[in-house]
Amino acid sequence: MDEGLSRRTALAVLAAGTLAPRGVSAAEVCPLTPQAVEGPFYLDPRLVRADIREDRQGVPLSLSLRVVATPSCGALAGARVDVWHADAQGRYSGYPGQGDRGASTVGRTFLRGTQFTDGAGIATFRTIYPGWYPGRTTHVHVKVILDARTALTGQIYFPDAANAAVQTRSPAYGGRPARGRISNDRDGLLREDDPQRRGLAQVTEEGEGYAAILTLGVRRAGA
Repeated sequence: MDEGLSRRTALAVLAAGTLAPRGVSAAEVCPLTPQAVEGPFYLDPRLVRADIREDRQGVPLSLSLRVVATPSCGALAGARVDVWHADAQGRYSGYPGQGDRGASTVGRTFLRGTQFTDGAGIATFRTIYPGWYPGRTTHVHVKVILDARTALTGQIYFPDAANAAVQTRSPAYGGRPARGRISNDRDGLLREDDPQRRGLAQVTEEGEGYAAILTLGVRRAGA
C-alpha cells in the first residue's frame, strides 16, 4: 500500500537482514539518522520486551529497526533500542494530563519497551499503530544506546496515506476532533529535525495490520 516497497519485497529485505535506508542501497554509504527532540514523555521502565502493547487496542504494527554504523553500513549487534509512543487516543503511559480529556496514566507502562539488536543489527517490536495528538503527526520515539551512551534520540514517521487509513479503520482511533490531526508536511518538528525524511518508515500491509521497517544510521562515540 505504500510508496516504498511491496509487501513481498519488504519482507524479503527484512529476512535478508539488509533493510537499506530509504533511497540508499546496501552498497552505498549510510547517512546518519537525524537527531530529534526527545519530548517530555520519555521513561525507562527497564522493560526488555518485544511485545509492548499491554492492554492497548488498535491496528497491529510490527516495527523492525536495523541499527547500522555510519558511513560503513555495518550492522551493530547488541545495541540497545528503546521505543515509546502514544496509544490510539494520543495518550502516553506514565504521565498526567494525557489525551483529549487530560487523563492520568501515571504508573502505567504501555507502549514502551527495550530490545537489543541481533547479529544483523535488527530489533523488532510488536505494538499498535500509533495515534496522534494535537500539533503532531503520527510518530514513534526511539533511542539507540551504544556502550552505555546515547547514540541517537530520534523519531520515526509513517506515510500520510497509511496514517489516514488507520484512523478510519479501527474504532480504537475514533471519537476525536479531526481538526487536531495534521499531515507530515504540517509537522514543524519533522520539517526542522528531518527535512530529508530519513526517519520515514517503509510501511506495508501485513495480515490485519501493518509492518514498518527503517534503518537507523548511528555513529559510535569516538568513531
